[in-house]
Amino acid sequence: MQPGLNLLVQLVLEFAPVMVNIIQKQTEGNLKNNISPIPKAIQDFIKTVDNITHIDITATEFTQQQQLAIYHHATQLKIANQERETAIKLPEVHKILDSWPLRLYPSQLLDSSPNCQRVPLKVFLAAPQIQFDQFDFQNSQLTEEIELKLAEGLREFINNNYSLHNPERPIEFLAGAWDSKRFHSESSIKALFGSLKTQPTLILESEKDGDYLNFRIAYWGLGQENYYYKTISRLPYRQILQESAKNRAWEWKKVKNQLLALGEDLEVINNLGGERNLNLEILEKVEKWQSQGIDVSQLSLEYHISYHDWEHLFQVLITCHCLVTAWVTDAYHLVNYDVNPLLPELLPSLLNDAVDLQSLQLIANSYKQVYQALKNECRSRVPELVLQLAQSLSHIPNFNWSQEQVDYSIDTWLEMRQVSTKDVIHPLKAMQLALKVEDETYISKLKEYFTKNCDGENLVYVESLLEEISILKVKRNLENVNLKYTLTGHYGKVTSVAISPDNEFLVSGCADKTINMWNLQSGKLIRTFTGNSGAISSVSVSPDGNFLAVGSSEHPQSNVKVWNLKTGKLIHTLLGHQKPVNVVAISPDGAILASGSHKIKIWSLQKGERICTLWHSSTVDAIAISADGTILASGSSDSKIRLWNPHTGDPLRTIAGHLGEVTSIVISADGRFLFSSSADKTIKIWHLSTGKLLNTLTGHTDKVKSIAVSPNGEFIFSGGADHNIKMWRISTGEVLQTLTGHSGVVNSISLSADGRFLASGSADKTVKMWEVIK
Repeated sequence: MQPGLNLLVQLVLEFAPVMVNIIQKQTEGNLKNNISPIPKAIQDFIKTVDNITHIDITATEFTQQQQLAIYHHATQLKIANQERETAIKLPEVHKILDSWPLRLYPSQLLDSSPNCQRVPLKVFLAAPQIQFDQFDFQNSQLTEEIELKLAEGLREFINNNYSLHNPERPIEFLAGAWDSKRFHSESSIKALFGSLKTQPTLILESEKDGDYLNFRIAYWGLGQENYYYKTISRLPYRQILQESAKNRAWEWKKVKNQLLALGEDLEVINNLGGERNLNLEILEKVEKWQSQGIDVSQLSLEYHISYHDWEHLFQVLITCHCLVTAWVTDAYHLVNYDVNPLLPELLPSLLNDAVDLQSLQLIANSYKQVYQALKNECRSRVPELVLQLAQSLSHIPNFNWSQEQVDYSIDTWLEMRQVSTKDVIHPLKAMQLALKVEDETYISKLKEYFTKNCDGENLVYVESLLEEISILKVKRNLENVNLKYTLTGHYGKVTSVAISPDNEFLVSGCADKTINMWNLQSGKLIRTFTGNSGAISSVSVSPDGNFLAVGSSEHPQSNVKVWNLKTGKLIHTLLGHQKPVNVVAISPDGAILASGSHKIKIWSLQKGERICTLWHSSTVDAIAISADGTILASGSSDSKIRLWNPHTGDPLRTIAGHLGEVTSIVISADGRFLFSSSADKTIKIWHLSTGKLLNTLTGHTDKVKSIAVSPNGEFIFSGGADHNIKMWRISTGEVLQTLTGHSGVVNSISLSADGRFLASGSADKTVKMWEVIK
């Protein structure tokens, strides 16, 4: 087995269970009911502010309250930055650099924030230090050349496949950052983890140990409580050098014999051969001794090593580092961002097609372990991932092994759809029992695989499945959503839309600082609300249709306004926010208004008085209030959802599971379910009372910006940064229809109370009204 492949096999056997453990802990964390504690200092401050709100405030007292708020805001920032500042400053201030292995300070690493949609995996290279005189090859520059060659080869591989600008699998490779002449040990890894644990990191470390190189990796991902650090292989570098020298000697023998056949002088030929000729003489003696029954393993045989042999070792080490980097990176991006592994496609080129089946089966089994662990988080993706692995390795002559992966893919699909194959003659035949239109891509990939492998029997079944999908498409088109009209009255991106509960009006807010009110049926412009000095971020209409709440980026303070929707008169300007308001929401009973910036303020809609403040540490982008008014759900840029009592401000639960900012939240009318959308391209369905994740909907190719749920609880609509609007069936998670009319990001959608009309506002400056045909 090639050294590189052998190393990869050892890695996946050791590391796959580690990734499985990470996934399981992440899943447990998502389902765990956490209550976010509020520091006592902040609790005391909240009580102080709440007491002040129940007193008639004079001008002096109002000023004092403002100063208190400003002071508290500054205190919050200090608390939030304390851990980060400690991580940045301690190594520099207290000189704990005795174990610090890098030439870069923590501040340089933590402050580096490349413009990536995904958090890149930081990769460091700790190259080995080898003395060369034992090989009779004097060149002091080779010691440094190993590190340079390794860095150059790994950088080329990363730039071609995992570059920092890669939108799917970014790596930030920090070549030359490791002070490899000083540090090789766990203390260095521990020092790094203490300061960089918020940064996903892979360290590739190799260290000379006699005639071997101990190859170790250190790894930690997003949110890991500890690091993984282990020796995964002992590479016999001396043996690799000598094997290279022997192979070159045998190749020289062929050339030597050809020259002798031409009548060239033997002495001249031997001089041309150089160290290859000397090594050939040793090899020929070994052959002679072995033929006489001598155990040559008892002899100390030293072959002459040249720079060509070192170049061969360099290439072996480069291949090993590339293989390990690819596997760990694939695992990191699969676990955290649901991105297909790339390594299966790269193996043939990395190993020059010298792949043995047993090793590939071990690698495939390691992927299977990870995929099985992912079933709770992205169950629907597993069949496609396994099929992709089989397709990537379909060049292997042994068809049975590849077919084994496809069988596992199909079995997982059937298990996912709860289809039994007990009374069915063929698994592909059983798929007809639970087929959906959304399966077209997966079935087409199956067809591609069977076509490539000339599997005519399975092709017949697959083509039958594709015909069935065509029939399902026709049936689906009988119930669809059609475009009713397009409104073009705005001069900037439309950020928010809302339909009045009586289905009479449509309200749209825009970045051009205006709010338009339209007749829902005709699309005629009725009124424009002006006077805002900031872009409109959010609009919400009260259940009785009388009030319009508006949030904007107006600054300072006066960025929440309440209007009389029928008369256009400004009723309240609500003071208190110190930052732009991103979202406003009126409760279903019309009693309270919630507004979110970096914190949430709860107001009496009728009186305009503040009831309480909910303290967030990150930007709040989404708010929803339950029908009975007892629960407020908020989503923020830290990817978490928090549940509150909106009347007391008490925290109830924190729900974690998204991998990007939470952009929109809806609570079902019966109060049983919570729906959330995120920048991670997914929609999640949660059990509201327990916080348990019930399903994850995937299909958008960019951020999901807004969601709306039908009154009967059967359908969910979503608008995304991919310019599309999707209609989903909640019970199955299938996409029923994709609306493609917008040419820009769909920032906001709103569904009418009877579920007949869907409004969408987009960055293309338009508002579209869709009619839901049942």
